[in-house]
Amino acid sequence: MSEQAVAEYRIEDLAHHSGATVRTIRAYQDRGLLPKPERRGRSNVYRDTHLARLRQIADLLDRGYTLASIKELLEAWDAGRGLGGVLGLVAEVHGPWTDEEAARISRDELNERFGGKPDDEAVGEACELGVLERIPGRPDQFLVPSPQELSVAAELYAAGVPLPAITGHLRELRGHVELIASRFLEFTTEHVFARYLGALPPTDSDAAEAATMVRRLRPLAQQTVDAELARAMRLFATRHLQQHLGAVKTPQPSGPAPVALPAETVRAVQELVGPDHVAEFVRAATERELQARTMNDLASRGGR
Repeated sequence: MSEQAVAEYRIEDLAHHSGATVRTIRAYQDRGLLPKPERRGRSNVYRDTHLARLRQIADLLDRGYTLASIKELLEAWDAGRGLGGVLGLVAEVHGPWTDEEAARISRDELNERFGGKPDDEAVGEACELGVLERIPGRPDQFLVPSPQELSVAAELYAAGVPLPAITGHLRELRGHVELIASRFLEFTTEHVFARYLGALPPTDSDAAEAATMVRRLRPLAQQTVDAELARAMRLFATRHLQQHLGAVKTPQPSGPAPVALPAETVRAVQELVGPDHVAEFVRAATERELQARTMNDLASRGGR
């Protein structure tokens, strides 16, 4: 690299500073992702613009963008439409969706929280699920992206839930949660973000507005899920308790149950004896009927 004010690189130097391989740089050139270098004699000369472009490509790849979509973004930038707003939107979407901060845990601490005995199989599955992340060069240390999630697992294990059951439940739960997240994204895209994403890529102003909306709407999904989960847990926990303990039965009152008379019967009795004597008349008529049935019953028995 020369000592000029504007840095110049050979392809090997560019690969060293960018972290890309020489083969990758040449492939990007062939696909139109990287501007062609300046030809100087028998050598190709690259500049800081090439290095910045390689870093942008690497960043977008890390965020999950394909080379085809990256090419569209970069072509729009080269055409003068700008890329600042788009990259800001990308950074906003890719940023943290929770206030929780990652932590570290040693293998000894991990063993202590889960029974005190090393379990390589359980650690491997936790890494596969992303509950733990290995730290290069530190086999005795792990990164914990969500300390809360690890604490939940530890509490369940302490309550007697086996580790395979915990990881199996997490896999099942993750599938349901990803479905909810996908549906929430489709919903907000349809009703909120469609107006910003009509042009591909969006203009700087549209991308900046969309990034602002992401910041506003980001907590809504978790707040909604928290509220609905609390409601559902209360509902189903009550049902489970009733099923296991038996539903509480309402005590029935002792003694004779009241009998409702037809309205026509009550009106007829009122016309006959007056409204003040209805109850007395019904009581007397009932007693007379019972006495008659008793006499009939005795007479039928005597005649046998």
